[in-house]
Amino acid sequence: MADKTEKKPGFAARMKGFGANIAKFFRDTKSELKKVVWPSKADVKTNTIVVLVTVAIAAVVMIALDAIFGGILGLIIGA
Repeated sequence: MADKTEKKPGFAARMKGFGANIAKFFRDTKSELKKVVWPSKADVKTNTIVVLVTVAIAAVVMIALDAIFGGILGLIIGA
């Protein structure tokens, strides 16, 4: 059985540990951000253009499919 005489750390001790954990989190975050390889301005511009073109093509395809299926459904229903 567990020994009931062991005391938990007090509130102040837990808060000290909490503050140390927060400080460690920010130190680790800063360390990891130094390892990031950030894209160049040209890479960002190229990737943005690719995304916009892809979204535009997908939108055109969806609009075309909507019109086609809407027309077919209109013929079936007879509206």
